[in-house]
Amino acid sequence: MTSPAGVKTRICMISDTHTNTPRPARFTDYPFRNPLPKADILIHAGDLTKLGYYAEHETTIAMLKAADAELKLVIAGNHDITLDEDHFTSFGFFRHRRILYKDLAEQSSFDDDEQTISNTLREGHFPPPEELKAYARSAKDLYTNQAAWDSGIRYLEEGTHTFTLSNGASFSVYASPYQPEFFRWAFAYPRDEDRFNVPVPGSGKPVPANPVPDHPQVDIMLTHGPPFGILDRVRRGGLHVGCENLLEAAERARPRLYLYGHIHEAWGSVRGVWDAEAGGGVSQEDIPTDQEEMLDNRCAFYDASSTGERPLRFGKETIFVNASICTLSYDPRNAPWVMDFDLPTGNNDRQEKPGA
Repeated sequence: MTSPAGVKTRICMISDTHTNTPRPARFTDYPFRNPLPKADILIHAGDLTKLGYYAEHETTIAMLKAADAELKLVIAGNHDITLDEDHFTSFGFFRHRRILYKDLAEQSSFDDDEQTISNTLREGHFPPPEELKAYARSAKDLYTNQAAWDSGIRYLEEGTHTFTLSNGASFSVYASPYQPEFFRWAFAYPRDEDRFNVPVPGSGKPVPANPVPDHPQVDIMLTHGPPFGILDRVRRGGLHVGCENLLEAAERARPRLYLYGHIHEAWGSVRGVWDAEAGGGVSQEDIPTDQEEMLDNRCAFYDASSTGERPLRFGKETIFVNASICTLSYDPRNAPWVMDFDLPTGNNDRQEKPGA
């Protein structure tokens, strides 16, 4: 439905599935069950797998292909080590030697990684680099080949991407699989590195390759890691572990939607109001959920469109969503988020090509 505010568009959001697929329909105590809710757009915010095995990617690809959505946007996460070729070929492959696939479902903590990795390194066995590269590229090809393209899957590298739907909506997405360094997983950057904001001239700081554009150039921000202070609190110590630079970038961009995962225990959604009058920052209002409704509907639903009770004020508000499906113990018990937004109309057809 088109209104002066734009085209009403439904988005289904998931993250951190870690090779889990929707439970069979009869498992009514899981909101994450078949079929996934129908939507115009399905977005997966990374951690598609537990450890980046080719067989895990095949499982996730099958889930994405089966989903009822015209467009399926996907980024990688820190566990998808084969999608970060440089990381996988230099270090990440050691994880494949270290943990058996069958053991991963019971793996709830990786706090002892460094000692385990050190023991493995002492073995001194290194696969040929070309063999590692070929394996990593074969995994990525699953998301970028013609079959994936034909099913609506678009694998997003870091940067800004533009899409047009058959309903007339034309919108932009800033995507990044990166998050601050955490136990030497994939797609990591030092916490003091700013990948997302152009520095002040004369500061001497490097200009990032793919900074987040200013408002109003971004409709959706999609990162694996969260911004600081918003649905990023870990259970251990209750600390906020999100990225301060992402928060700064989000305030500049002021997207309609900001979707991420990574911190399983911080699943949820808030309505953020950019509060420049109070000295900057964002005030947060939790978006309520009802457990019985989530189980019945197979999702948590919110209408931020012009037909909702409180239409989103683009530029003044952003809906933040942590869509982690897995709990801290890697049980896929969290619900997908489904939301309606008004997206702009236009004739922009700049879309990535298969295999790009």
